[in-house]
Amino acid sequence: MRLTPTLCLFLCASLFGAQPNVVLIMADDMGWADPACYGSKQNVTPNIDKLAQDGTRFTSFYATQAVCTSSRCALMSGCYPNRLGLGGTALPPKSKLGLSTTEESLATLLRKAGYHTGIVGKWHLGDNSKFLPPAHGFDESLVLPYSNDMWPLGYVPGDVTKNYPPLPWLADGVPFGTVKDWTDMDALTTVQGFRAVRFIRQNAGKGKPFFLYLATSMPHTPLGVSSEFKGKGVNRYADTMADIDDKIGSVLAALRETGVEKNTLVIFTSDNGPWLNFGRHAGSAGPFREGKGTTWEGGVRVPFIIRWPGVVPAGKVTSALAGNLDVLPTLVEACGASKPVLPIDGQSFLAAAKGTSAKARENFAYYYGDKLEAVRVGKWKLHLPHTYRSYENLVPAAVDGKPAAYKQGKVEWELYNLESDEAERNEVSAAHPDVVADLKAFAEAERKRMDEAKRPVGHIGN
Repeated sequence: MRLTPTLCLFLCASLFGAQPNVVLIMADDMGWADPACYGSKQNVTPNIDKLAQDGTRFTSFYATQAVCTSSRCALMSGCYPNRLGLGGTALPPKSKLGLSTTEESLATLLRKAGYHTGIVGKWHLGDNSKFLPPAHGFDESLVLPYSNDMWPLGYVPGDVTKNYPPLPWLADGVPFGTVKDWTDMDALTTVQGFRAVRFIRQNAGKGKPFFLYLATSMPHTPLGVSSEFKGKGVNRYADTMADIDDKIGSVLAALRETGVEKNTLVIFTSDNGPWLNFGRHAGSAGPFREGKGTTWEGGVRVPFIIRWPGVVPAGKVTSALAGNLDVLPTLVEACGASKPVLPIDGQSFLAAAKGTSAKARENFAYYYGDKLEAVRVGKWKLHLPHTYRSYENLVPAAVDGKPAAYKQGKVEWELYNLESDEAERNEVSAAHPDVVADLKAFAEAERKRMDEAKRPVGHIGN
């Protein structure tokens, strides 16, 4: 008897049980310390907190690069984004670049494994039809092709700019209206939550598993919030967080009400740290230094919760090191899908999620753009010499919700012990020359590996 891929999947399902449904929720610019279960005192997030109570919460989980497109590239491809030519970028409208269709995305791999796939929310991996969700394995899609600040109306009402075209909705790759005014911006989270719930209700229990990727546009600025939550929190950011949490609650309720909750793997995370120069319209990195766009912990360390009833322990907190480039191989393993044909950088952390291992990956490379800025092995993190945007001691913007000007920071060779100094304030290279030497050797090997591993970026015309 010839073992075809379909037959292999059938045998795996027979031996190990049905493939789980997957709901992957990624917020935009939400800081590590923004959910209450990560320590927030201002944000009310009962549904995210309940997800943590019912699942496992990671405290040392990373966005692979601290900017929109690059982080999403890692999530969908399992690769460091600079391997694929998308490091350090938030692609603008009408970009000629995107995630290459030679890459097998997470959705492509799960669809090959028998899943019905859908995405709702922000895409940001190329707005040309060649790079949109239908070209990357999604059966259904309702997306904004890029960030919600890439529109003509700026960050606050009256702040009109001429830099961007209208912000479009795309349904299965086809234009489907625009986010035309501030009322539409306030409705974004509601629309995305409604569409996610509809996807679940239409696909639950229909004879094949489903994969839903819900990428909320919020709390990226400009902040939008529905009338139900506007003015209810301590500030507009807290209102927006409550709005997002409410829609996550609706998604979880839909899983429960359709009878698929127990066989659904749910992940919640963020694409990078908070955009701190927006002041009270920005989130919090908690104890960590700096924010979005940096390789300090505040830029790349993000919340991550995984719930899979009966498989992932409930109420557990783990310090296992992992990143969003590891989500693809983890879900591929959990769902019995085939691995990508081309090499990836991600490593499955399923054993750590299940609680059968205290560790996941041993090391992590902190790139921004194509530049290696830091490396971590175990508890040790070594910064390589580089300049960076800095949010420390910013002068607040004159108008609440508009960005303050960045400062510029500079770092030389600096070593930090993240177990005893998670805030990266106590530089200890002089006391540990052997550790510095080892991490320098690892950094050099990593740069050489990446230089040899690069693949062409997706480009219109190739």
